[in-house]
Amino acid sequence: MNTKRSIFEDVGSDAKPAPGILKGGIDRAHKGARGAIRIWLMVLFALVVLMIAVGGLTRLTDSGLSITEWKPLSGALPPMNAADWQAEFDLYRAIPEYQLQNRGMSMAEFQVIYWWEWGHRQLGRFIGLVWAVPFLFFLLTKRIPTGWTGRLLLLGGLGGLQGAIGWWMVSSGLREGMLDVASYRLATHLGLAFAILGLIAWYVFQLGRSEADLMQARRGKEAKLFSMSTGLMHFAFLQILIGALVAGIDAGRGYPDWPLMAGGFFPPEPLELRPIWRNFFEDDGLVQFMHRMAGYLLFIFGTVVWLRGRKSANAGTRFAFNAVFAMLVVQMVIGIVTVIYSAPWEIAIVHQFGAVVLWALILRARFLSGYPKAQSVRGTA
Repeated sequence: MNTKRSIFEDVGSDAKPAPGILKGGIDRAHKGARGAIRIWLMVLFALVVLMIAVGGLTRLTDSGLSITEWKPLSGALPPMNAADWQAEFDLYRAIPEYQLQNRGMSMAEFQVIYWWEWGHRQLGRFIGLVWAVPFLFFLLTKRIPTGWTGRLLLLGGLGGLQGAIGWWMVSSGLREGMLDVASYRLATHLGLAFAILGLIAWYVFQLGRSEADLMQARRGKEAKLFSMSTGLMHFAFLQILIGALVAGIDAGRGYPDWPLMAGGFFPPEPLELRPIWRNFFEDDGLVQFMHRMAGYLLFIFGTVVWLRGRKSANAGTRFAFNAVFAMLVVQMVIGIVTVIYSAPWEIAIVHQFGAVVLWALILRARFLSGYPKAQSVRGTA
């Protein structure tokens, strides 16, 4: 028989939860080796950053077409003797880049560009191993946290896709009349690298805090700021793609005056190629103009987002957006210097690395606007 209970009566320890309900369900979930997986992903992050830098230097030294075949396994071994080197050199001498641009190159000069491309591919293979071996270990030992197996598998899948796109890019430069790879394929290759880097960074941020902490922090999400930082992330990614188009056709080495281009706002004859769409990928003046204009707009929008971020009640979030704005200023200055000095590889690679840093800082600021860290009352001042 049911009895009435006082509204002030404590629930006794003998009270039983309803069937199917687990007490402390979030805490009982399989947590796995979150710390170890986070360290593993941080190593992968550093390797992908290195891969982007090596890829940039490979492009800046015109080394990307020195290996004319794609051999995922046997290609891991470099030429071992004079006959092997001669065979590789003969393959290179059969492509347009050698015939139209590097005719007369010596074996020693060929070996320099060969080692750059071989190192780039070898680093890709190494990153694949650094992903695969720990993933299988965590999977077989059942140390992957609940809900994370698919996310970690996605990274490996994207890495494999990146290798295929890399060859798709290189093969475009082996065609008749081509001196470099197709710029849009280079942009696809670099864009996927930044997408992979962004996913790794986001996972590192998530694994740095417990699931319970993230669920609690999500209640304090600053929706407007999160939305604006998402827009900034997309805008920065677009600018990175345009930057890849610039690199793909060496557009950064022309028009070394700033803020004008050849004495005018627009570059001379920006739409002379036919069909007209080719100009947006192949005309060096128009492509550089697009990169400049997108940079100005990105800086303006980034300033607006920063001003909004300064109003956050969370000190950690404010600091994150301050860091984004500071790097935005630095990156814009480096970009201008790159143009003025006609993009020497020493400055161009710094500009590319600046894009990596800015990308990571935008992602961190976006993460903290969605999952602000707990702070004391003093932190709201």
